[in-house]
Amino acid sequence: MKTPRIGLIVGACATLLALVLPFIGLHVPWILPGVVDVVNSTGTLDVLALCFVFAGVALGYDVMFGYTGLLSLGVVLHFAAGVYIFDIALTLWHWPLFLALSWTAAVALALGLVVGAVSLRVSGIAFTMVTLAFAQAFYYLIEDNPHGLTGGDDGLSLFSNRLPSFLSGAVSNTRSLYWVALGFLVVTGVVVWVVTESSTGHVFVAIRDNERRVEVLGLRPFGFKLAAYTVSSLIASAGGVVYVLLIGTAVPSAVAATTLTLSIVIMVVLGGAASRWGAVTGGILYIYLQQYLVKVAAEPTFASLPAFLRVPLSQPQFLLGAIFVIFVLFVPGGLAGALLRLRMARARRKMAAAK
Repeated sequence: MKTPRIGLIVGACATLLALVLPFIGLHVPWILPGVVDVVNSTGTLDVLALCFVFAGVALGYDVMFGYTGLLSLGVVLHFAAGVYIFDIALTLWHWPLFLALSWTAAVALALGLVVGAVSLRVSGIAFTMVTLAFAQAFYYLIEDNPHGLTGGDDGLSLFSNRLPSFLSGAVSNTRSLYWVALGFLVVTGVVVWVVTESSTGHVFVAIRDNERRVEVLGLRPFGFKLAAYTVSSLIASAGGVVYVLLIGTAVPSAVAATTLTLSIVIMVVLGGAASRWGAVTGGILYIYLQQYLVKVAAEPTFASLPAFLRVPLSQPQFLLGAIFVIFVLFVPGGLAGALLRLRMARARRKMAAAK
């Protein structure tokens, strides 16, 4: 059985398991990130939905970073744009849901094309810095609260009577929003699979490996790089829409800070760049650990530990950073790289045994 087919089977099984999780009332102590150690508790489903959102965003980012070799620090611009455009259309302009979604998609597409076209005029570290500049400019724009649209540092809460009842209220509709987040991840996975398995996706990889060779073959890398950037930005904006539905508010420090971009890059690195399942696994693992370590830090029994243990355990971000450093040092290439090395070692053993 071919590896891609195995991947599809594993993905389908994982999706089916995720679909039925809201109906499983199993008590799992010390594993689940929610306050209540029950699989279908509100806290657990909220964290899992957040995992799905950022797994989808990381998967979209990997189209640009892993497959095309473009290190952008501006993905947060498109994520925040999806959050705020959708929130403003519903909350302040009182548009119907379909019109708000259509407007968000149109603006997200235009923004991806324009920012991508400008940023891709340069390459390498210059490209990275230009995308970072765009992201920082957008952060300060929404923080400045232009025309009272964004709420500034106080944020903009999502409120609209135009939302269907099953999407209105993150607490009362936890299951519905969980399935919306899962649906976003599944659709993103299908889109990324189609793109990366197509002839265009193969050109993405060729550009990453040797852009000059692609030019020699008569192709124009700029158009393909812009396509990769646009696909990634659209997925990030869609993730922003699902995020604001799930969280219920838009705050600049949560959706537009540079630290969020770095977190998305870390997600891809943890899972393994240029690996679809790696990006998804890295996104889920990062958000899960982030939320779980907050629970660990609040554990009252740690108060009796010596200071050299108590202080690090009370700092979730310190622990998350330490885990990332360990991964970089001992698991190069992320989870996907580790699995590839295991397969190669197994193949070498089989060849040695056959001689």
